[in-house]
Amino acid sequence: MAKSQNNNPEHTEGPVATAIEEQTAKLPSDIFLWAALGSMGVSLYFQYIKERDKSLFVGQWAAPFLLLGLYNKLVKLEGHD
Repeated sequence: MAKSQNNNPEHTEGPVATAIEEQTAKLPSDIFLWAALGSMGVSLYFQYIKERDKSLFVGQWAAPFLLLGLYNKLVKLEGHD
């Protein structure tokens, strides 16, 4: 898939963002899905052993993992500037 031209050349990404996108695009997207499912499983285990605080802490990791997976997918499909 060809990368699209930057329609707004006044707003470009810096070298750090470009480097991060190049590295994260190498990761398979399903890693983030498995990480989210794993955090839900660990959270469920902590609930089972009555560690409520740990369960809530680890359970909240699922949403950021899924968001990172979405970001990863967008970088792969759209690329950067």
